[in-house]
Amino acid sequence: MRLAVIRIAGEVFKSYNSPKRDVQSGKEYSVAAKEGNKVRLVRFGDPNMENRSDNPERKKAFRSRHSCDEKKSKLTAGYWSCKNW
Repeated sequence: MRLAVIRIAGEVFKSYNSPKRDVQSGKEYSVAAKEGNKVRLVRFGDPNMENRSDNPERKKAFRSRHSCDEKKSKLTAGYWSCKNW
């Protein structure tokens, strides 16, 4: 059985909507985002910042600061950043 491979802009992904570490640009993660029939490569995250989502106070502050409750489109970096937190 052969696994399907997704290629977007020279990057290889195992499946849609599953983030992986970014190796090409200056971002921390990349994802092949798919919403309906639209597919887009989304890069997000600052590689120089530490994600401290295990701290409830920091998590609450981040989600409030970035309005995470309003981010609904999978085709945006903000959605994936909030989901990662």
